Amino acid sequence: MPLSRLNPEQLEAAKAPFGHNLIIASAGTGKTSTIVGRIGYLLSCGIDPEEILLLTFTNKAASEMVERIAGYFSRDVASRIEAGTFHAVSYRWLKKKNRAILLKQPGELKTLFRSVYDKRQFHHLGAEGQPFSANFLYDLFSLYQNATLEDFAEWLPKRHEGQEPFIDIYLDIIREFQETKREYGFVDFNDLLILMREEAKQAVLPFKEVLIDEYQDTNELQGSLIDAMAPPSLFCVGDYDQSIYAFNGANIHIIGSFTKKFPDAKVFTLTKNYRSTAPILSLANRVIEYNERIYPKKLEVVRNREAASPRLLIFDNLMQQYETIAQTIRRSTTPHPQIAVIFRNNASADGIEAMLREQNIPCRRKGGRSFFDAKEVKAALDIATLMANPKDMMAFIHIFEYAKGIGSATAKELFEGLMALGEENMLEGIFHPKAMTNPFRARTTNYQLGLFDHPTQIGSVSRFSHMGLEERFLAHPILKHPALNADGVRFIHHFFKLVESLKTKRQPAAIVRTILSSSTYGFIVEQLAAKRSLLKNGEIDETKKSESMDRIRRKGVLLVQLAGAYNTLEKFINAMVLGGGELSEGEGVNLLTVHASKGLEFDEVYVIDLMDGRFPNRKLASQGGRIEEERRLFYVAVTRAKNLLYLSYAKYDSYKDIHFFPSQFLYEAGLLKKDQTYEKLKALEEVVEE
Repeated sequence: MPLSRLNPEQLEAAKAPFGHNLIIASAGTGKTSTIVGRIGYLLSCGIDPEEILLLTFTNKAASEMVERIAGYFSRDVASRIEAGTFHAVSYRWLKKKNRAILLKQPGELKTLFRSVYDKRQFHHLGAEGQPFSANFLYDLFSLYQNATLEDFAEWLPKRHEGQEPFIDIYLDIIREFQETKREYGFVDFNDLLILMREEAKQAVLPFKEVLIDEYQDTNELQGSLIDAMAPPSLFCVGDYDQSIYAFNGANIHIIGSFTKKFPDAKVFTLTKNYRSTAPILSLANRVIEYNERIYPKKLEVVRNREAASPRLLIFDNLMQQYETIAQTIRRSTTPHPQIAVIFRNNASADGIEAMLREQNIPCRRKGGRSFFDAKEVKAALDIATLMANPKDMMAFIHIFEYAKGIGSATAKELFEGLMALGEENMLEGIFHPKAMTNPFRARTTNYQLGLFDHPTQIGSVSRFSHMGLEERFLAHPILKHPALNADGVRFIHHFFKLVESLKTKRQPAAIVRTILSSSTYGFIVEQLAAKRSLLKNGEIDETKKSESMDRIRRKGVLLVQLAGAYNTLEKFINAMVLGGGELSEGEGVNLLTVHASKGLEFDEVYVIDLMDGRFPNRKLASQGGRIEEERRLFYVAVTRAKNLLYLSYAKYDSYKDIHFFPSQFLYEAGLLKKDQTYEKLKALEEVVEE
């Protein structure tokens, strides 16, 4: 039984009575063991596996916990426990209920959002301020969905003054965007939770206890879903000092007000730290104690071995910092996978990665640009997605944005035309188009909402007869779109031929190989490589282009390998969308943002660029997170270290000609003597919080 391995504090928490339980589990105190112990206790009390719901921050964390349960009980028992992130669990549950949904990444849906936004005009309003861009409005609406339950029209003016004249147009853009998503079955991650919340309100879910890991990072949307589930028993595990997702709508007050919301709640605190040495933990505690203490705690170090004190490294120049740290890592006897370089901002990653590569030290990055964010990977997956679901307008728009002269609005109209020609089946529209005079929709007019006349007049396909393409293709009605030029028609021709070659393919790996070797994908890759090797004078650096093409090819090889693990295209695509963000490329020294380091631990840790403005990031702190969140980020970063901790900063960036002050956290940690500089930094903190 997993209970036999718990210390007295963990055991008391794991055997808590049914009801509302909050477990304050600081870094390294064995929260995973406690959660596994709790599940074991539930099973021993006669609770069926299907009656247990485990919600975690990553699918990897859920898999590790379920694997531990399987070791104590059986794989059959463990597999029947519903476990995963809020989004993964909601997705599986909705699919189980036969809900017709097609999950899309937020970045993908931005393209659809822009196609709706671009039909609007704002200049006729005569407003003094500037309207938000399409991308910013999309991100703002997503934040709103996560952060509050109030009406968007009331919430927006509180955060952004001067936007009132544009609100009606914003609301209509959002309305059409939401309607278009519903029409095609598109959902984003927020939609999953909203739909699951509706499901929970309408039906009694089978779960007798819901366990929630990383409870401190729960946002209002997730909180409302938990409320809708209304489980008989809640087991929430978190740490107030590790709440670091305010930028994404996380509400620290959810964990902070737990006992007020549930007067019968019991709070358990895990105080024994098994990860870090005493000097590392002492430094972390000195800093975090500057934050308000909601749940008082005093950690006890279990490891009594002699330990090295954290070291502060001070450099005159920014690049000197990166170079020296790379040299220090080269001399280190710690295995590379057990070393992490942690930074607050992605701007720090390129410099340290370049210096490590120069020292021939392998490294991998996580927390910045994901493998699945690469445009060449997205393009391949979009083509594969269209074969799995020909109704996926978003995938079509993404692909056709690469065609010269075809933007998102025209791509959307082409897709709608193919759907009309194929009677709601895009593939039928390609291969067996029905006879139609005009397959394209007319646009509406609404002066108040910024919609103006834009008649779609069909053109003649004869204008492309000189291109030497087969007559069967030139007779296709889709070529009548008036915005098409010769380049666009050539792209459509290559795309049609690719789709035809994919019709007989079934295995995901074979489909991906065919896509990667196609003229359509080759054209996309050529564009991307050329753009990435463009010099300031407008010329192409052929060496850089060759290197870029090689990197793209390597990504293709990895994508084929990933596809080989799946026997159906739908399963492969769903896995890439739901779990892609948790994957990282390469091996070696870990380069991590603080957010990406959450939940991990390493023998040797370097927290770099500890300069005021970078860490803490004053700009982000002023946007709602406040300095307390920056301090929690510092706490998370340093508590990733088990044995060796290095903290570093540079005084000057010669490239940008910027002088730096040291981070105020270095003063609070006792590594620098508090002086006039510290007093200036504290004064800045007060300005930010005002």
